[in-house]
Amino acid sequence: MTELWIDVCAVDDIDEEDVMRFDHGQQTYAVYRSADSEFYATAGLCTHESIHLADGLVMEHVIECPKHNGRFDYRSGKALGAPVCVNLKTYPVRVEAGRLQLAVPN
Repeated sequence: MTELWIDVCAVDDIDEEDVMRFDHGQQTYAVYRSADSEFYATAGLCTHESIHLADGLVMEHVIECPKHNGRFDYRSGKALGAPVCVNLKTYPVRVEAGRLQLAVPN
């Protein structure tokens, strides 16, 4: 399967240690900027109860779901403990000419 690179936003639209929601087609993604200005992307819904992760709290490299406080390492998608036990899907990102792009399945 090939990937399609889509424009998300300007890199300055996401603060360090923050997350934003990005919808494309029928999918929702969560896009993160770490404290060292690296960018990451995961599925946008918690694997526990399909709550938008962009409404959660970012701490270092962890996103905490706003409903039941499930936590994931957003770099790898790894679930970090109950109530979440299913990892998040991650997606490649890149910066081109000051814009953040996300690779989605084509």
